[in-house]
Amino acid sequence: MTIPASFIQELIARADVVEIVGRYVPLKKAGANFMGLCPFHGEKSPSFSVSPTKQFYHCFGCGVHGNAIGFLMEHAGMGFVEAVHDLAGQYGLQVPEDDASPAERARAANQRQKQATLTDVLEKAGESYRKSLRQAPGAIEYLKGRGVSGEVAKQFGIGYAPAGWRALASVFPDYDDPLLAESGLVIVNNEDGQLDESEAKRYDRFRDRVMFPIRNVKGECIGFGGRVLGDEKPKYLNSPETPVFSKGRELYGLYEARAAFRDRGYALVTEGYMDVVALAQLGFPNAVATLGTACTTEHVQKLFRFTESVVFSFDGDAAGRRAARKALDGALPYATDVRSIKFLFLPAEHDPDSFIREHGAEAFARFVAEATPLSRFMLEAAREGCDLTTAEGRAHMTSNVRPLWSAMPDGALKRQLLSEIATLVQLDAAALSDLWASTPGPRKAASPPSPRHSESGGDGGDYPDMPPPMEYEAPRYESDSKSRKFVKGKRWGGKYEEPIEPLRGRGKPPSRPDVAVRLLLSNMAQWDALSHELHLMLCDLPGQHGALFTWLDSQLHEHGVQPWAALREGMRGQDFEALAERLMNVADAAPVPEGEEEQHLVDAAKELSSVLDFMLDDRLKAQQSEAIAAVGKDPKALERYKALEARRLELRSRLSPRGSETA
Repeated sequence: MTIPASFIQELIARADVVEIVGRYVPLKKAGANFMGLCPFHGEKSPSFSVSPTKQFYHCFGCGVHGNAIGFLMEHAGMGFVEAVHDLAGQYGLQVPEDDASPAERARAANQRQKQATLTDVLEKAGESYRKSLRQAPGAIEYLKGRGVSGEVAKQFGIGYAPAGWRALASVFPDYDDPLLAESGLVIVNNEDGQLDESEAKRYDRFRDRVMFPIRNVKGECIGFGGRVLGDEKPKYLNSPETPVFSKGRELYGLYEARAAFRDRGYALVTEGYMDVVALAQLGFPNAVATLGTACTTEHVQKLFRFTESVVFSFDGDAAGRRAARKALDGALPYATDVRSIKFLFLPAEHDPDSFIREHGAEAFARFVAEATPLSRFMLEAAREGCDLTTAEGRAHMTSNVRPLWSAMPDGALKRQLLSEIATLVQLDAAALSDLWASTPGPRKAASPPSPRHSESGGDGGDYPDMPPPMEYEAPRYESDSKSRKFVKGKRWGGKYEEPIEPLRGRGKPPSRPDVAVRLLLSNMAQWDALSHELHLMLCDLPGQHGALFTWLDSQLHEHGVQPWAALREGMRGQDFEALAERLMNVADAAPVPEGEEEQHLVDAAKELSSVLDFMLDDRLKAQQSEAIAAVGKDPKALERYKALEARRLELRSRLSPRGSETA
């Protein structure tokens, strides 16, 4: 929507830049102007000047300058439109929008009012949690045991949620206020619609937990993370998605770390609340954390509003490597020639807190400086599982690296990487470029890719060249367990189709994704053992199956391995809830005989391996068909076909003893 230039001029004229800047920077009168320490670079004597007559700020040290809108954009990390709306709201002005209808303007105004109201509710709860911490010796002891000082606890607004079921009733006299549920503070259980709203059971979401307020870039509380004092599960509990909070867009500690990004020269992305707090305590205030979810393009975009250098810090185990791989996907669209993106892998026995306490801050700083650059990690990820001493392995790497390289913005870095990739796969850069130009590949996006699954289910995820093109519909086969006759269906035709109707009087047979859902929800530990390729294949499934697997992956990162009962509670309200419950009801109908539990787990692991091999074979088969269609136009198409066939032969060697038992 367009904001009229006349309004922007009026807003700048009405705003008091001294007042706006003074909320973030202590200013002192110095002649006609005001002076303070520059918030954009570290300095000990003030060189940051704010002029009330010119309505302008300027730093004589680093040269940064601008008006009130520019300050909100630079210091608070807001976009232009967001900064204009924020500033206008402070002066009671309504932002006109040239191409907005009256209804759209009214909806926007109502949305802004709702957001302001919800943040007020959350701020009030946060203040209550901070007061409760003073009377909670167990929580204080926990924080002291983690080395958190009172000063740092105050800086991050850490509090404590009492153990009672309705402790917030003493804070909010109207405990039935819908805003308490909408903000995520209170859970309303109407027993699946069996109770009226007035009879529904209400209780606090956070109980007996150390509370970490999550703030947006303006410093407003938009949600909470709660950590248990013992070893109960889930260890961490986040606020749900609300009109003011989306964990796919927000970063814990960003508000507190903004100035430190400039002082230290980089942002350090970690995996948890306590990592951020502990690092701030130990001299690294430039740390932030994702909120129990994989790092997204929106996270990366937000970080690059404040700094040109980002270091992702992960554990050195398999889970840490997978998390880093997802961060790589989010970072690639922003890997320009002037930005630095690195990946830090700590020894398996350490997190940032323990590493610094054992080896010191200087050792950790050296570790950060020597972190793996994005270019090297990208190539390592692409060559994983590829034997580069064989033509098949080199072709496999070529296929793996193409979507990663294509996601990068054009520039010197991207072109240099083309040469490195060509050397690794024993092609010259021109031949590799011609190969990719002459065959269908990733669809070029006008903007960085959105998260893998939208509300409508997505269209194939971040790697659109891995399934065949949308116009191609490879056969999918479902098996009738009695007749063993195979019938054709559609596998990649945009939307995943349900299996065709079987003989009258029988229910629909489960599809392979259904079987995978049942097995992985029954034993979540199996998800952690799967390869990145299989994770990607499952998360990229269209519709509810892909959304469910993406959610399952996030649950593992956030809470660790959980039983089905805990997962069932966690997925309430999700679009795929009914699918999961239907499949698990079938599983629960046949309990495991006593004494056969271990063998049951072994059999389930074999069944899962077989199902996933069949699914992977379907994907490779579809890619082969695409390669055959290009023969005659692309001289390398036959080579690609042969490389894919080599992978399928490996799969078939595993599948052949099983026959079609899980097909």
